[in-house]
Amino acid sequence: MDAIEIHPYDPTWPELFLTTARSLRAALGEVAVRIDHIGATSIFGMAAKPIIDIQISVVGFEPFERVLKPMESLGYGWRSDNPELTKRYFREPTGTRRTHIHVREVGSWSEQMALLFRDYMRLHPADCAAYVELKRGLALKYRDDREAYTDAKDPFIWQILSKADKWSQVVGWRPGPSDV
Repeated sequence: MDAIEIHPYDPTWPELFLTTARSLRAALGEVAVRIDHIGATSIFGMAAKPIIDIQISVVGFEPFERVLKPMESLGYGWRSDNPELTKRYFREPTGTRRTHIHVREVGSWSEQMALLFRDYMRLHPADCAAYVELKRGLALKYRDDREAYTDAKDPFIWQILSKADKWSQVVGWRPGPSDV
């Protein structure tokens, strides 16, 4: 497995998302209620691991073939062993750029949380800077241990989600339109 490296913001990340998301939209059609760029690469100016995270929102997971067949036709591999039961997780086609696809039920807490975190961070540069500083330190500490790196970020993420929840109530946050 590759070592964890935090890269400076890359202005090509939004276009990489769009290129991938358009092919997902074409394959999934109306099965995908939303397709959104999430994670650190979706936040302008934020340093990140150079992995595009995409969230596909669906009405329900069953029948799963509605999602699985179009994804497999594009070469994405379903990670059926993913322990997180609130999503279905896919990875990039072999030999292509690292991409994480998170399929979640529309309106679910896990779907909304990813969008709220993204939208809050896009508008709060001081929190973004603190997050980048944390990620850089953790990448050095856990260079070859992705699970420990991810687990070590959790307290900060929960702290941000608490702030984002309060912010959402003040501004009346709702997810904007789907990115694609």
